[in-house]
Amino acid sequence: MFDLILQGAPLLFTMQTMLLIAAGIVGGLVIGVLPGLGPLMGIVLLLPVAFHLPPIPAMGMLIAVYIGGSAGGSISAILLRIPGTPLAAATLFDGYPMAQKGRSQDAIGLSITASALGGLIGGVMLVFFSPMLAAFALRFGPPEYAAMALLGLTTIIVVSEGSAIKGLLTGGLGLLIATIGTDEFTNAYRYTFGNFNLTSGPNIVAVVVGLFAISEFLFQIGGGGFLDTPRLQKLVISFRALRLIASHKVNLVRSALIGTGLGAIPGAGGDVSAFVSYAVARKFSKPEDGYGEGAEGGVVATEAANNGCCGGALIPSLSLGIPGDASTAVLLAALFLLGFFPGPELFRSNADVAGGIFLAYLTGNVILLILGIVLVPFFGTVLKLKKAWLLPIVLLLSTMGTYALQNSVFDLYVMLVFGGLGFLLRRAGYPLAPIIIGIILGPVLENNFRRSLLLSRDGPMIFVERPISATILTVVAIMLCYIVYTLVRSGRQDTAS
Repeated sequence: MFDLILQGAPLLFTMQTMLLIAAGIVGGLVIGVLPGLGPLMGIVLLLPVAFHLPPIPAMGMLIAVYIGGSAGGSISAILLRIPGTPLAAATLFDGYPMAQKGRSQDAIGLSITASALGGLIGGVMLVFFSPMLAAFALRFGPPEYAAMALLGLTTIIVVSEGSAIKGLLTGGLGLLIATIGTDEFTNAYRYTFGNFNLTSGPNIVAVVVGLFAISEFLFQIGGGGFLDTPRLQKLVISFRALRLIASHKVNLVRSALIGTGLGAIPGAGGDVSAFVSYAVARKFSKPEDGYGEGAEGGVVATEAANNGCCGGALIPSLSLGIPGDASTAVLLAALFLLGFFPGPELFRSNADVAGGIFLAYLTGNVILLILGIVLVPFFGTVLKLKKAWLLPIVLLLSTMGTYALQNSVFDLYVMLVFGGLGFLLRRAGYPLAPIIIGIILGPVLENNFRRSLLLSRDGPMIFVERPISATILTVVAIMLCYIVYTLVRSGRQDTAS
Protein backbone atom coordinates (compact mmCIF):
# COMPACT_ATOMS: atom_id res chain seq x y z
CA MET A 1 0.00 0.00 0.00
CA PHE A 2 2.89 2.37 0.66
CA ASP A 3 4.08 1.72 -2.89
CA LEU A 4 0.63 2.72 -4.19
CA ILE A 5 0.78 5.98 -2.25
CA LEU A 6 4.27 6.79 -3.51
CA GLN A 7 3.32 6.08 -7.12
CA GLY A 8 0.14 8.13 -6.90
CA ALA A 9 1.68 11.19 -5.21
CA PRO A 10 3.12 12.79 -8.41
CA LEU A 11 -0.30 12.54 -10.07
CA LEU A 12 -2.08 14.17 -7.15
CA PHE A 13 0.16 17.04 -6.13
CA THR A 14 -0.36 19.25 -9.15
CA MET A 15 -2.02 22.65 -9.24
CA GLN A 16 -4.85 21.40 -11.46
CA THR A 17 -5.69 18.43 -9.23
CA MET A 18 -5.61 20.39 -5.96
CA LEU A 19 -7.78 23.19 -7.36
CA LEU A 20 -10.32 20.70 -8.71
CA ILE A 21 -10.48 18.86 -5.38
CA ALA A 22 -11.02 22.17 -3.55
CA ALA A 23 -13.71 23.17 -6.06
CA GLY A 24 -15.34 19.77 -5.66
CA ILE A 25 -15.46 20.17 -1.88
CA VAL A 26 -17.08 23.61 -2.13
CA GLY A 27 -19.51 22.43 -4.80
CA GLY A 28 -20.34 19.34 -2.78
CA LEU A 29 -21.03 21.40 0.35
CA VAL A 30 -23.36 23.72 -1.60
CA ILE A 31 -25.17 20.80 -3.23
CA GLY A 32 -25.46 19.05 0.13
CA VAL A 33 -26.94 22.15 1.76
CA LEU A 34 -29.66 22.52 -0.89
CA PRO A 35 -32.69 20.40 0.12
CA GLY A 36 -33.35 17.48 -2.19
CA LEU A 37 -29.94 17.45 -3.83
CA GLY A 38 -26.94 15.44 -2.72
CA PRO A 39 -23.60 13.96 -3.69
CA LEU A 40 -25.14 11.63 -6.25
CA MET A 41 -26.67 14.53 -8.19
CA GLY A 42 -23.41 16.47 -8.06
CA ILE A 43 -21.39 13.53 -9.38
CA VAL A 44 -23.87 12.92 -12.18
CA LEU A 45 -23.84 16.59 -13.24
CA LEU A 46 -20.03 16.67 -13.36
CA LEU A 47 -19.55 13.42 -15.28
CA PRO A 48 -19.36 15.22 -18.68
CA VAL A 49 -16.69 17.54 -17.25
CA ALA A 50 -14.68 14.65 -15.80
CA PHE A 51 -14.65 12.88 -19.15
CA HIS A 52 -12.39 15.62 -20.58
CA LEU A 53 -9.90 15.64 -17.67
CA PRO A 54 -6.90 13.45 -16.78
CA PRO A 55 -7.81 10.50 -14.54
CA ILE A 56 -6.65 11.72 -11.13
CA PRO A 57 -7.96 15.33 -11.45
CA ALA A 58 -11.26 13.91 -12.72
CA MET A 59 -11.65 11.28 -10.00
CA GLY A 60 -10.35 13.69 -7.37
CA MET A 61 -13.02 16.24 -8.29
CA LEU A 62 -15.82 13.65 -8.26
CA ILE A 63 -14.66 12.10 -4.98
CA ALA A 64 -14.47 15.61 -3.46
CA VAL A 65 -18.10 16.22 -4.45
CA TYR A 66 -18.95 12.87 -2.83
CA ILE A 67 -17.20 13.91 0.40
CA GLY A 68 -18.52 17.49 0.48
CA GLY A 69 -22.06 16.49 -0.43
CA SER A 70 -22.14 13.85 2.31
CA ALA A 71 -21.07 16.48 4.87
CA GLY A 72 -23.05 19.46 3.55
CA GLY A 73 -26.50 18.08 4.31
CA SER A 74 -25.88 18.53 8.03
CA ILE A 75 -25.61 22.32 7.68
CA SER A 76 -29.21 22.82 6.58
CA ALA A 77 -30.29 20.16 9.10
CA ILE A 78 -28.71 22.18 11.90
CA LEU A 79 -29.73 25.66 10.76
CA LEU A 80 -33.19 24.98 9.31
CA ARG A 81 -34.19 21.53 10.63
CA ILE A 82 -34.19 20.41 6.99
CA PRO A 83 -31.68 17.70 6.07
CA GLY A 84 -30.05 18.60 2.79
CA THR A 85 -29.63 14.88 2.08
CA PRO A 86 -31.08 11.68 3.59
CA LEU A 87 -27.61 11.12 5.08
CA ALA A 88 -28.17 14.04 7.48
CA ALA A 89 -31.58 12.95 8.79
CA ALA A 90 -30.06 11.60 12.02
CA THR A 91 -28.16 14.88 12.61
CA LEU A 92 -31.51 16.57 13.25
CA PHE A 93 -31.82 14.90 16.66
CA ASP A 94 -29.15 17.03 18.32
CA GLY A 95 -27.87 19.47 15.69
CA TYR A 96 -31.06 21.52 15.46
CA PRO A 97 -31.60 21.65 19.26
CA MET A 98 -28.02 22.94 19.59
CA ALA A 99 -28.84 25.71 17.11
CA GLN A 100 -32.01 26.55 19.04
CA LYS A 101 -29.88 26.98 22.15
CA GLY A 102 -27.69 29.51 20.37
CA ARG A 103 -24.91 27.05 19.55
CA SER A 104 -25.17 27.03 15.77
CA GLN A 105 -21.46 27.79 15.48
CA ASP A 106 -20.49 24.82 17.62
CA ALA A 107 -22.98 22.48 15.96
CA ILE A 108 -21.77 23.26 12.42
CA GLY A 109 -18.14 23.20 13.50
CA LEU A 110 -18.58 19.82 15.16
CA SER A 111 -20.43 18.39 12.15
CA ILE A 112 -17.75 19.54 9.67
CA THR A 113 -14.89 18.45 11.93
CA ALA A 114 -16.46 15.07 12.67
CA SER A 115 -17.18 14.55 8.97
CA ALA A 116 -13.60 15.34 7.97
CA LEU A 117 -11.98 13.27 10.73
CA GLY A 118 -14.44 10.43 10.23
CA GLY A 119 -13.64 10.53 6.53
CA LEU A 120 -9.91 10.40 7.28
CA ILE A 121 -10.43 7.38 9.51
CA GLY A 122 -12.43 5.77 6.71
CA GLY A 123 -9.60 6.67 4.34
CA VAL A 124 -7.01 4.97 6.55
CA MET A 125 -9.19 1.87 6.58
CA LEU A 126 -9.52 2.14 2.81
CA VAL A 127 -5.76 2.33 2.27
CA PHE A 128 -4.51 -0.20 4.80
CA PHE A 129 -7.35 -2.65 5.42
CA SER A 130 -9.35 -2.72 2.19
CA PRO A 131 -8.41 -6.33 1.30
CA MET A 132 -9.48 -7.62 4.72
CA LEU A 133 -12.76 -5.70 4.88
CA ALA A 134 -13.60 -6.51 1.25
CA ALA A 135 -13.00 -10.20 1.92
CA PHE A 136 -15.25 -10.01 4.99
CA ALA A 137 -18.02 -8.31 2.98
CA LEU A 138 -17.81 -11.04 0.37
CA ARG A 139 -18.70 -13.61 3.02
CA PHE A 140 -22.11 -11.98 3.47
CA GLY A 141 -24.98 -13.87 1.90
CA PRO A 142 -28.74 -13.31 2.09
CA PRO A 143 -29.03 -14.57 5.72
CA GLU A 144 -26.35 -12.12 6.86
CA TYR A 145 -27.94 -9.19 5.01
CA ALA A 146 -31.35 -10.02 6.50
CA ALA A 147 -29.87 -10.22 10.00
CA MET A 148 -28.05 -6.90 9.48
CA ALA A 149 -31.29 -5.24 8.35
CA LEU A 150 -33.04 -6.55 11.46
CA LEU A 151 -30.23 -5.12 13.58
CA GLY A 152 -30.74 -1.75 11.90
CA LEU A 153 -34.47 -1.85 12.61
CA THR A 154 -33.83 -2.15 16.34
CA THR A 155 -32.47 1.41 16.26
CA ILE A 156 -36.05 2.61 15.71
CA ILE A 157 -36.72 2.25 19.42
CA VAL A 158 -33.58 4.18 20.32
CA VAL A 159 -34.29 7.16 18.05
CA SER A 160 -37.99 7.42 18.87
CA GLU A 161 -37.63 10.60 20.94
CA GLY A 162 -39.12 9.29 24.16
CA SER A 163 -42.01 7.14 22.88
CA ALA A 164 -41.05 3.64 21.81
CA ILE A 165 -44.63 2.73 20.91
CA LYS A 166 -45.05 5.72 18.60
CA GLY A 167 -41.64 5.01 17.11
CA LEU A 168 -42.61 1.42 16.36
CA LEU A 169 -45.85 2.58 14.75
CA THR A 170 -44.13 5.04 12.43
CA GLY A 171 -41.38 2.48 11.76
CA GLY A 172 -44.09 0.01 10.76
CA LEU A 173 -45.51 2.67 8.46
CA GLY A 174 -42.08 2.97 6.84
CA LEU A 175 -41.94 -0.81 6.32
CA LEU A 176 -45.41 -0.68 4.73
CA ILE A 177 -44.34 2.11 2.38
CA ALA A 178 -41.28 0.03 1.44
CA THR A 179 -43.56 -2.70 0.04
CA ILE A 180 -44.95 -0.33 -2.63
CA GLY A 181 -43.64 -1.16 -6.08
CA THR A 182 -42.72 -4.32 -7.97
CA ASP A 183 -42.15 -7.61 -6.18
CA GLU A 184 -38.60 -8.62 -7.02
CA PHE A 185 -39.44 -12.34 -7.03
CA THR A 186 -42.78 -12.44 -8.88
CA ASN A 187 -42.69 -9.12 -10.83
CA ALA A 188 -46.18 -8.47 -9.47
CA TYR A 189 -47.20 -4.88 -8.68
CA ARG A 190 -47.95 -4.18 -5.03
CA TYR A 191 -50.01 -1.24 -3.77
CA THR A 192 -49.41 0.78 -6.94
CA PHE A 193 -53.18 1.33 -7.50
CA GLY A 194 -52.58 1.08 -11.22
CA ASN A 195 -50.17 4.03 -11.25
CA PHE A 196 -47.08 3.32 -13.34
CA ASN A 197 -45.06 5.93 -11.39
CA LEU A 198 -45.23 3.71 -8.30
CA THR A 199 -43.86 0.56 -9.91
CA SER A 200 -40.44 1.35 -8.42
CA GLY A 201 -41.89 2.70 -5.17
CA PRO A 202 -41.93 6.32 -4.01
CA ASN A 203 -38.70 8.24 -4.53
CA ILE A 204 -36.78 8.27 -1.24
CA VAL A 205 -35.58 11.84 -1.79
CA ALA A 206 -39.15 13.04 -2.35
CA VAL A 207 -40.21 11.23 0.82
CA VAL A 208 -37.39 12.71 2.94
CA VAL A 209 -37.86 16.25 1.60
CA GLY A 210 -41.60 15.99 2.17
CA LEU A 211 -41.39 14.58 5.68
CA PHE A 212 -38.82 17.07 6.91
CA ALA A 213 -38.71 20.12 4.62
CA ILE A 214 -42.37 20.51 3.67
CA SER A 215 -43.64 19.62 7.15
CA GLU A 216 -41.26 22.22 8.59
CA PHE A 217 -42.50 24.71 6.00
CA LEU A 218 -46.09 24.10 7.16
CA PHE A 219 -45.07 24.39 10.81
CA GLN A 220 -43.31 27.69 10.20
CA ILE A 221 -46.36 29.06 8.39
CA GLY A 222 -48.51 28.13 11.36
CA GLY A 223 -46.12 29.92 13.71
CA GLY A 224 -46.51 33.31 12.01
CA GLY A 225 -43.92 36.06 12.46
CA PHE A 226 -43.14 36.32 8.76
CA LEU A 227 -41.47 39.73 9.06
CA ASP A 228 -39.52 38.98 12.24
CA THR A 229 -35.75 38.95 11.98
CA PRO A 230 -34.33 35.90 13.77
CA ARG A 231 -32.01 36.59 16.66
CA LEU A 232 -29.01 34.45 15.91
CA GLN A 233 -25.63 33.86 17.38
CA LYS A 234 -23.11 35.42 15.03
CA LEU A 235 -21.31 32.81 12.96
CA VAL A 236 -17.63 33.50 12.42
CA ILE A 237 -14.63 31.55 11.26
CA SER A 238 -13.59 29.55 14.31
CA PHE A 239 -11.63 26.37 14.88
CA ARG A 240 -13.07 25.97 18.40
CA ALA A 241 -14.72 22.73 17.27
CA LEU A 242 -11.29 21.10 17.12
CA ARG A 243 -11.04 21.61 20.86
CA LEU A 244 -14.62 20.51 21.55
CA ILE A 245 -14.29 17.31 19.56
CA ALA A 246 -11.28 16.25 21.63
CA SER A 247 -13.66 15.28 24.43
CA HIS A 248 -15.55 12.98 22.03
CA LYS A 249 -12.59 11.15 20.54
CA VAL A 250 -13.83 7.68 21.56
CA ASN A 251 -17.27 8.39 20.12
CA LEU A 252 -15.65 9.81 16.98
CA VAL A 253 -13.43 6.79 16.30
CA ARG A 254 -16.18 4.29 17.17
CA SER A 255 -18.74 5.98 14.92
CA ALA A 256 -16.27 6.34 12.03
CA LEU A 257 -15.43 2.64 12.29
CA ILE A 258 -19.12 1.72 12.34
CA GLY A 259 -19.67 3.88 9.26
CA THR A 260 -16.68 2.37 7.49
CA GLY A 261 -17.73 -1.17 8.32
CA LEU A 262 -21.33 -0.69 7.17
CA GLY A 263 -20.17 1.24 4.12
CA ALA A 264 -18.00 -1.70 3.07
CA ILE A 265 -21.14 -3.84 2.91
CA PRO A 266 -22.78 -3.01 -0.44
CA GLY A 267 -26.22 -1.50 0.03
CA ALA A 268 -25.91 -0.66 3.73
CA GLY A 269 -25.48 3.08 3.08
CA GLY A 270 -24.46 6.15 5.07
CA ASP A 271 -27.99 6.87 6.27
CA VAL A 272 -28.20 3.48 8.00
CA SER A 273 -24.72 3.86 9.51
CA ALA A 274 -25.67 7.30 10.88
CA PHE A 275 -28.71 5.93 12.69
CA VAL A 276 -26.80 2.89 13.98
CA SER A 277 -23.90 5.06 15.20
CA TYR A 278 -26.30 7.45 16.88
CA ALA A 279 -28.05 4.56 18.62
CA VAL A 280 -24.74 3.13 19.85
CA ALA A 281 -23.52 6.55 21.05
CA ARG A 282 -26.77 7.15 22.88
CA LYS A 283 -26.58 3.78 24.60
CA PHE A 284 -23.06 4.53 25.84
CA SER A 285 -23.97 8.06 26.94
CA LYS A 286 -24.82 9.34 30.39
CA PRO A 287 -28.28 10.78 31.22
CA GLU A 288 -26.77 14.23 31.74
CA ASP A 289 -25.45 14.22 28.16
CA GLY A 290 -28.98 15.08 27.02
CA TYR A 291 -29.16 13.15 23.77
CA GLY A 292 -32.06 14.44 21.70
CA GLU A 293 -31.84 17.84 23.40
CA GLY A 294 -28.66 19.20 21.81
CA ALA A 295 -25.89 16.75 22.73
CA GLU A 296 -22.53 17.35 21.08
CA GLY A 297 -21.93 13.60 20.96
CA GLY A 298 -25.02 13.05 18.84
CA VAL A 299 -23.72 15.36 16.10
CA VAL A 300 -20.27 13.80 16.27
CA ALA A 301 -21.63 10.25 16.00
CA THR A 302 -23.85 10.80 12.98
CA GLU A 303 -21.44 12.91 10.96
CA ALA A 304 -18.38 10.76 11.65
CA ALA A 305 -20.37 7.74 10.48
CA ASN A 306 -21.65 9.54 7.36
CA ASN A 307 -18.22 10.33 5.96
CA GLY A 308 -16.56 7.23 7.37
CA CYS A 309 -19.09 5.35 5.26
CA CYS A 310 -17.71 7.06 2.13
CA GLY A 311 -14.33 5.43 2.63
CA GLY A 312 -16.00 2.12 3.40
CA ALA A 313 -18.16 2.25 0.28
CA LEU A 314 -15.06 2.75 -1.87
CA ILE A 315 -13.49 -0.46 -0.55
CA PRO A 316 -15.63 -2.99 -2.48
CA SER A 317 -15.96 -0.49 -5.33
CA LEU A 318 -12.24 -0.21 -6.07
CA SER A 319 -11.13 -3.66 -4.89
CA LEU A 320 -13.92 -5.76 -6.38
CA GLY A 321 -15.89 -3.54 -8.76
CA ILE A 322 -18.94 -3.83 -6.50
CA PRO A 323 -20.43 -0.38 -5.72
CA GLY A 324 -21.06 0.24 -2.05
CA ASP A 325 -23.87 2.72 -2.78
CA ALA A 326 -25.45 4.71 -5.62
CA SER A 327 -22.77 7.41 -5.56
CA THR A 328 -19.90 4.95 -5.80
CA ALA A 329 -21.74 3.23 -8.66
CA VAL A 330 -21.52 6.50 -10.61
CA LEU A 331 -17.87 6.87 -9.56
CA LEU A 332 -17.23 3.42 -11.04
CA ALA A 333 -18.95 4.53 -14.23
CA ALA A 334 -16.60 7.53 -14.33
CA LEU A 335 -13.62 5.22 -13.88
CA PHE A 336 -14.82 3.10 -16.80
CA LEU A 337 -15.29 6.23 -18.93
CA LEU A 338 -11.69 7.20 -18.19
CA GLY A 339 -10.50 3.80 -19.38
CA PHE A 340 -9.74 2.04 -16.08
CA PHE A 341 -11.33 -1.09 -14.65
CA PRO A 342 -11.75 -1.57 -10.88
CA GLY A 343 -10.60 -4.74 -9.19
CA PRO A 344 -7.25 -6.51 -8.85
CA GLU A 345 -6.26 -5.37 -12.34
CA LEU A 346 -6.44 -1.71 -11.25
CA PHE A 347 -3.89 -2.30 -8.47
CA ARG A 348 -1.68 -4.50 -10.64
CA SER A 349 -1.57 -2.55 -13.92
CA ASN A 350 -2.45 0.99 -12.79
CA ALA A 351 -1.00 1.23 -9.30
CA ASP A 352 -0.32 4.96 -9.72
CA VAL A 353 -4.01 5.62 -10.47
CA ALA A 354 -5.14 3.53 -7.48
CA GLY A 355 -2.68 5.37 -5.22
CA GLY A 356 -3.77 8.73 -6.63
CA ILE A 357 -7.41 7.94 -5.87
CA PHE A 358 -6.51 6.97 -2.30
CA LEU A 359 -4.56 10.22 -1.83
CA ALA A 360 -7.36 12.26 -3.44
CA TYR A 361 -9.83 10.88 -0.91
CA LEU A 362 -7.55 11.66 2.05
CA THR A 363 -6.69 15.13 0.70
CA GLY A 364 -10.35 15.91 0.11
CA ASN A 365 -11.16 15.33 3.77
CA VAL A 366 -8.31 17.61 4.88
CA ILE A 367 -9.59 20.35 2.56
CA LEU A 368 -13.12 19.75 3.87
CA LEU A 369 -11.93 20.42 7.41
CA ILE A 370 -10.41 23.77 6.41
CA LEU A 371 -12.89 25.11 3.84
CA GLY A 372 -15.92 23.79 5.71
CA ILE A 373 -15.08 25.87 8.75
CA VAL A 374 -13.92 28.90 6.74
CA LEU A 375 -17.25 29.00 4.87
CA VAL A 376 -19.40 28.78 8.03
CA PRO A 377 -20.35 32.50 7.94
CA PHE A 378 -21.62 32.07 4.38
CA PHE A 379 -23.96 29.25 5.39
CA GLY A 380 -25.04 31.14 8.51
CA THR A 381 -26.49 33.99 6.44
CA VAL A 382 -29.36 31.70 5.45
CA LEU A 383 -30.89 32.02 8.93
CA LYS A 384 -30.67 35.81 8.85
CA LEU A 385 -33.38 35.98 6.22
CA LYS A 386 -36.88 36.86 7.35
CA LYS A 387 -39.50 34.15 7.15
CA ALA A 388 -41.22 35.99 4.32
CA TRP A 389 -38.05 35.49 2.24
CA LEU A 390 -36.72 32.27 3.71
CA LEU A 391 -39.83 30.08 3.44
CA PRO A 392 -40.38 30.65 -0.30
CA ILE A 393 -36.67 29.98 -0.91
CA VAL A 394 -36.85 26.74 1.08
CA LEU A 395 -39.98 25.67 -0.80
CA LEU A 396 -38.41 26.58 -4.15
CA LEU A 397 -35.16 24.71 -3.41
CA SER A 398 -37.05 21.68 -2.10
CA THR A 399 -39.26 21.62 -5.19
CA MET A 400 -36.39 22.14 -7.64
CA GLY A 401 -34.20 19.53 -5.95
CA THR A 402 -36.96 16.93 -5.88
CA TYR A 403 -38.00 17.56 -9.48
CA ALA A 404 -34.44 17.67 -10.84
CA LEU A 405 -33.63 14.20 -9.60
CA GLN A 406 -35.83 12.44 -12.18
CA ASN A 407 -37.56 15.35 -13.95
CA SER A 408 -40.76 13.92 -12.52
CA VAL A 409 -43.85 15.90 -11.59
CA PHE A 410 -45.12 12.80 -9.79
CA ASP A 411 -42.20 13.13 -7.33
CA LEU A 412 -43.57 16.56 -6.43
CA TYR A 413 -46.93 14.99 -5.61
CA VAL A 414 -45.13 12.43 -3.42
CA MET A 415 -43.23 15.24 -1.70
CA LEU A 416 -46.46 17.14 -0.95
CA VAL A 417 -48.29 14.05 0.30
CA PHE A 418 -45.50 13.15 2.70
CA GLY A 419 -45.18 16.78 3.70
CA GLY A 420 -48.81 16.77 4.84
CA LEU A 421 -48.33 13.39 6.52
CA GLY A 422 -45.20 14.59 8.32
CA PHE A 423 -47.02 17.71 9.51
CA LEU A 424 -49.89 15.66 10.97
CA LEU A 425 -47.55 13.15 12.61
CA ARG A 426 -45.47 15.92 14.20
CA ARG A 427 -48.62 17.59 15.50
CA ALA A 428 -49.55 14.29 17.15
CA GLY A 429 -46.08 13.80 18.63
CA TYR A 430 -44.95 10.93 16.41
CA PRO A 431 -41.25 10.75 15.40
CA LEU A 432 -40.46 10.87 11.69
CA ALA A 433 -37.03 9.24 11.58
CA PRO A 434 -38.36 5.67 12.04
CA ILE A 435 -40.29 6.04 8.77
CA ILE A 436 -37.03 6.59 6.90
CA ILE A 437 -35.37 3.65 8.65
CA GLY A 438 -38.30 1.41 7.70
CA ILE A 439 -38.28 2.53 4.06
CA ILE A 440 -34.52 2.00 3.73
CA LEU A 441 -34.26 -1.34 5.52
CA GLY A 442 -37.61 -2.83 4.51
CA PRO A 443 -36.55 -4.06 1.04
CA VAL A 444 -33.19 -5.28 2.39
CA LEU A 445 -34.90 -7.35 5.07
CA GLU A 446 -37.71 -8.70 2.89
CA ASN A 447 -35.68 -9.64 -0.18
CA ASN A 448 -32.83 -11.27 1.71
CA PHE A 449 -35.19 -13.09 4.06
CA ARG A 450 -37.03 -14.60 1.10
CA ARG A 451 -33.77 -15.46 -0.67
CA SER A 452 -32.55 -17.18 2.48
CA LEU A 453 -35.67 -19.34 2.69
CA LEU A 454 -35.32 -20.28 -0.98
CA LEU A 455 -31.72 -21.37 -0.37
CA SER A 456 -32.48 -23.19 2.87
CA ARG A 457 -33.38 -26.82 3.17
CA ASP A 458 -34.33 -26.45 6.84
CA GLY A 459 -36.49 -23.35 6.67
CA PRO A 460 -35.53 -20.58 9.15
CA MET A 461 -32.70 -22.71 10.57
CA ILE A 462 -30.40 -21.22 7.93
CA PHE A 463 -30.17 -18.07 10.03
CA VAL A 464 -28.71 -19.89 13.05
CA GLU A 465 -26.65 -22.43 11.11
CA ARG A 466 -24.44 -19.72 9.56
CA PRO A 467 -22.01 -18.26 12.14
CA ILE A 468 -22.13 -14.62 11.01
CA SER A 469 -25.93 -14.35 10.81
CA ALA A 470 -26.27 -16.24 14.11
CA THR A 471 -23.91 -13.78 15.79
CA ILE A 472 -25.79 -10.77 14.43
CA LEU A 473 -29.15 -12.22 15.54
CA THR A 474 -27.71 -12.87 19.00
CA VAL A 475 -26.73 -9.20 19.22
CA VAL A 476 -30.27 -8.26 18.11
CA ALA A 477 -31.78 -10.49 20.82
CA ILE A 478 -29.52 -8.99 23.50
CA MET A 479 -30.41 -5.46 22.39
CA LEU A 480 -34.13 -6.21 22.43
CA CYS A 481 -33.94 -7.78 25.89
CA TYR A 482 -32.04 -4.78 27.18
CA ILE A 483 -34.51 -2.34 25.63
CA VAL A 484 -37.50 -4.21 27.09
CA TYR A 485 -35.80 -4.31 30.50
CA THR A 486 -35.12 -0.56 30.33
CA LEU A 487 -38.73 0.21 29.36
CA VAL A 488 -40.14 -1.98 32.14
CA ARG A 489 -37.81 -0.46 34.72
CA SER A 490 -38.61 3.12 33.68
CA GLY A 491 -42.32 2.25 33.76
CA ARG A 492 -42.04 0.94 37.29
CA GLN A 493 -40.13 4.05 38.37
CA ASP A 494 -42.83 6.27 36.87
CA THR A 495 -45.54 4.28 38.66
CA ALA A 496 -43.68 4.51 41.95
CA SER A 497 -43.15 8.26 41.60
